[in-house]
Amino acid sequence: MTRRTVVVVGAGPAGLAAADTALAAGADVALLDAADRPGGQYHRMLPEAYGARAPQAIQHGHHAFTRRAHRVLDHPRCSWWAGAEVWALERPEPGTVAPPKVHVLSAAPRGPRRRHVLAPDALVLATGAHDRVLPFPGWDLPGVYTAGAAQALAKGERLAVGDRVVVAGTGPFLLPVAVSLLEAGSTVIEVVEAGERVRVARGWLDHPWELGAQAGKSGELLSLATALARRRVPYRFGRAVVAARGDGRVEEVVTAAVRTDWSVVPGTERTTAVDAVCVGHGFTPRLELAVAAGCALRPGPGGASTDVFVGVDGDQATSAPGVYACGEITGIAGAPAARTEGALAGWLAAGGAPDARSLAALRRRRDQGRAFARRLADAHPIGSGWPGWLRPDTVVCRCEETDYATVRAAAEDATAGEARVAKLATRAGLGPCQGRICGPTVAELRRLHGAPQPPGPPTAPVDPGPQHRPLAAPIRLGELARPSVEESGP
Repeated sequence: MTRRTVVVVGAGPAGLAAADTALAAGADVALLDAADRPGGQYHRMLPEAYGARAPQAIQHGHHAFTRRAHRVLDHPRCSWWAGAEVWALERPEPGTVAPPKVHVLSAAPRGPRRRHVLAPDALVLATGAHDRVLPFPGWDLPGVYTAGAAQALAKGERLAVGDRVVVAGTGPFLLPVAVSLLEAGSTVIEVVEAGERVRVARGWLDHPWELGAQAGKSGELLSLATALARRRVPYRFGRAVVAARGDGRVEEVVTAAVRTDWSVVPGTERTTAVDAVCVGHGFTPRLELAVAAGCALRPGPGGASTDVFVGVDGDQATSAPGVYACGEITGIAGAPAARTEGALAGWLAAGGAPDARSLAALRRRRDQGRAFARRLADAHPIGSGWPGWLRPDTVVCRCEETDYATVRAAAEDATAGEARVAKLATRAGLGPCQGRICGPTVAELRRLHGAPQPPGPPTAPVDPGPQHRPLAAPIRLGELARPSVEESGP
């Protein structure tokens, strides 16, 4: 029997678990990640050159992760592509039952990156998610960070983004961000959660039996909350950062009480002196490669119009032949759920026995993770009143400096109602990030201001479509002109 080859894109908790079980099932595996080390954001570590005595100090599950990383990367059938970027997926000819070819740019210590083309028997996408940040006046000032970026600097470099910091947004991710900043030496003035206390509690406790299987995650959150309490960091519900001010960089933030729909309660504004603000309003799945592969998308559990994920079946298989998806691109449920989905996807992508005894437990834990994702979406929805924070000149697309007035005018203009026309008219989504940051925001603003919506499930990127973004990552023309190295697999 010919050994299958599996390409896994992403080496975070989901991708690493997928590579582990694919190897256990007997496949040859190529594990690709743009970072130099595996682990993703969740297991981001200090560089080895730092010589840290306790690198696991702010890491949960560090020892289990380290064991799995060594087992995978040291395996003779695993090819570890560090610093590699998948810039395109090439779909097979219509009617061909095969996964797409994977176009990769490999890192080079000196000189240009090299292009490779991998033709695996199965492809596992574990590309994760990035922060979603709602715009507000001053959010483009230096010193305003996404929550994920601030945590990455704290965990990966022990770099404090500021001396006096406010952490704001919504969701349990605010807790580890605040603790990471404290460990890096920042003074966290307060953590500001936009959700009302009653709404958050109701969302989490509406079906308490669904949380029984998440004891580990609950314990992690409890330890983080205890760390904040020990340092006397206030955690305020029902408030949001609605403006940032400063001369050349952030110097103060304005927080205000918000209603259930996140509209501002007049007269509740409060100004706080800071030198950094860390803001996160949940996560946006990284769908570029999934869309390029032709994977069908589905609405998220919270019912938000821009909350969309890759649709998978009970085996983590997508609608594209030979393509599996796992982790946060299928639903935001945390690292334990991502690992479970990855383990299931890797085993089945490698041709492992579909009736293996371990799969029943994996599927049960996967379903528990999906229930946790529903609880998370119910407890921390984004209110529809947040555009009330904006002024006409508030920047919405930072790449093209498109402001709120321009986006609103396009949404209300019947001649620019179609998404592609509005994109060309406003230039929102045409910059270097290609709508990765502003896409969900622009789509939501268009919906709220009455723009016609495309049929079927919406997608996070601006101007959705199966071929809307053939290049998933930037590539230099010189790199594109050089011949690629064709490889049949890992």
